[in-house]
Amino acid sequence: MTTNKFLSIIVPLYNEESRILNLITIYKYLNSKKFDWDIILVNDGSIDNTKKEIKKIIRSLATKNIRLISYPKNRGKGFAIKTGMLNSSSKYSLFTDIDLSTPIEEFNKFLPYLYKYDVIIGSRKRAGSKVIIHQPNLREKLGKGFTRLSQIVLQLNVTDFTCGFKCFSKVAVNKIFNQQRVDRWGFDSEILFLAKKFNMKVKEIPVKWLNDSGSKVKFPQDIIQTLWDLCKIRINELDKQYD
Repeated sequence: MTTNKFLSIIVPLYNEESRILNLITIYKYLNSKKFDWDIILVNDGSIDNTKKEIKKIIRSLATKNIRLISYPKNRGKGFAIKTGMLNSSSKYSLFTDIDLSTPIEEFNKFLPYLYKYDVIIGSRKRAGSKVIIHQPNLREKLGKGFTRLSQIVLQLNVTDFTCGFKCFSKVAVNKIFNQQRVDRWGFDSEILFLAKKFNMKVKEIPVKWLNDSGSKVKFPQDIIQTLWDLCKIRINELDKQYD
């Protein structure tokens, strides 16, 4: 397990051989910083050459600050992020997507708030955010609908549940991810619900964002699954599984 770092960046990966070179962008950004860091890659049962390409990049960079966790069966993005988070012992842990829909440089906006908040999340909806490339119209409408439904069902005042750019203090990691139950797309809503339940201080930061056409979300099955996940979160709460 990593120790004595200021920041760990967790990157979930599933069949990402065509985008894995973005790892070099993350590495260059971190290497320009004065704080200690590492990258935890979680290979979520990829069946392409993702694992092979990762190892090639790690060798080429000749760094010990990138670690790969890999398992054979696909478990879902939520499970991959939970795995990475619970394998971090850094002061702060950020998860981001390998497509860099939110550019890694946007973490600069988080830095002034790290000492004041337990959880900091990127938002495409807050004033000051900038969506450079929009999703297709249907997906944007479904996303807005999901956000509103999550706000109602979970009683959360959050503008953007699913932006894949969220940072947690070590205390927040231990409290939230040890209780996480949702393994797939609904996990974002669950971890924010848990943050509220555990009285965490949450800050939304407007970020730049651009849609990547290679999204792994499948319609309509993933939407149906995510809606069911919202119900499961409420059921888990009533069943005292989060206590």
